[in-house]
Amino acid sequence: MGSTVQNVAIDCADAYGLARFWAGVTGRPLDPGARPGDRETQVPLAEGPVLYFNQVPEAKTVKNRIHLCLRPDTSRDEEVGRLLGLGAAFVADHRDPDGCGWVVLADPEGNEFCVLRSASDRAGRGEGGADRVAPGRRRAD
Repeated sequence: MGSTVQNVAIDCADAYGLARFWAGVTGRPLDPGARPGDRETQVPLAEGPVLYFNQVPEAKTVKNRIHLCLRPDTSRDEEVGRLLGLGAAFVADHRDPDGCGWVVLADPEGNEFCVLRSASDRAGRGEGGADRVAPGRRRAD
């Protein structure tokens, strides 16, 4: 017995605006009933939980304790460029000279997220589709 994760709730100042950003990130449409000014909206993903955006009065003040990690369809570096073009902000670079690692970005409201290596990035290193944790790392990239 267990529970299913229904959605990932993201508190924000502008639910519609932030949902539009994440719709661009994921390539998935906003909920069909979403309108500017809505206090709640969502981006249904092709697989997994829904991204649910909830307008709250308080601003983000500290680092996220939970964040999203993205596995791009294109190369990690191409995706970082695309996301910066959508309005993401650069936070930190955890790429290694050997090609491993990830990049930390933030959405327009400052919520951090990571861009991992794509399957093609990993395959180019002979790693196939498998993730690995590099020595000294705390997670797979």
